[in-house]
Amino acid sequence: MITIIFNMRGWRLMNKKKRRSQQAAPSILHKSMDYAYIIMGSIVVAIAFNVFLLPNEVASGGISGISTILNNVFGWRPSLVQILFNVPLFIAGLIFLGFQFGIKTAIGSFFLPLAVYLTEGWEPWTEDPLLGALFGGIGVGIGIGIVFRGKASTGGTDLAAQIIHKYSGLGLGTCVALIDGLIVLSAAVVFDIERGLYAMIGLYVTSKTIDLVQIGFGRSKMIYIITNRQEEISHAIFEEVDRGVTKLSAQGGYTDHERPILMCVIDQTEFTKLKQAIRKIDPNAFVIVSDASEVLGEGFKRS
Repeated sequence: MITIIFNMRGWRLMNKKKRRSQQAAPSILHKSMDYAYIIMGSIVVAIAFNVFLLPNEVASGGISGISTILNNVFGWRPSLVQILFNVPLFIAGLIFLGFQFGIKTAIGSFFLPLAVYLTEGWEPWTEDPLLGALFGGIGVGIGIGIVFRGKASTGGTDLAAQIIHKYSGLGLGTCVALIDGLIVLSAAVVFDIERGLYAMIGLYVTSKTIDLVQIGFGRSKMIYIITNRQEEISHAIFEEVDRGVTKLSAQGGYTDHERPILMCVIDQTEFTKLKQAIRKIDPNAFVIVSDASEVLGEGFKRS
């Protein structure tokens, strides 16, 4: 009996160690991927800056926009300007906002100027400022989106916006818009109005591309159905569309009667099939359709 108990304890200890090692492996892999995202994203931003934005004098916000302006006015190297701005801003972030940025944001703040330095000798890919603004904005947006996927940032004016947000009471989005707006305005003054307009285009394209990288190309639909034939429609959705249905408690505002609402999330390719199934059962059903940018869970993305 003593031997059996000892063996059972040993077996449990071995199982615990095995589970810990299995949990540690994905954790190390995820952390490694985060750092890879930061490095890859910074390289993409640096290339887009050097081949599209800088040669076409498109200062579309951020530290990169400031470095473009100072390069034109004083001839200062953009990589040097970016590191000189990023270091004090990162230190200020630690002082005023605390240590929540961690090592990842530090890597992003310092590696991006290095990547700009390593790619600054590349030939421009276009001399058309409109193409430079569009594709430069796309490139920077892809790069920053990749860095965000690594749960980090490239520092710069984002840190300045967070500091202003904390001590001014202004919304964070407003602070970011104010700083980028000042940079774009400075570009219009230093270069010309046309270059300022190109900078606005680049800034807009960057913000939209970041959203696209974060959310992805997939678009799902969220459907709300109000009907007197709930069970039949629920069954049709299960059988014909192969999707789940959630019943939400609701009460009619005019009648005060209980009337549950059916909620269903589907892929956009399944919408026509769902609509036909509802129409066949209850042509008078009240259906509300809205976009769901990202859906996580069974039948959709896992993470």
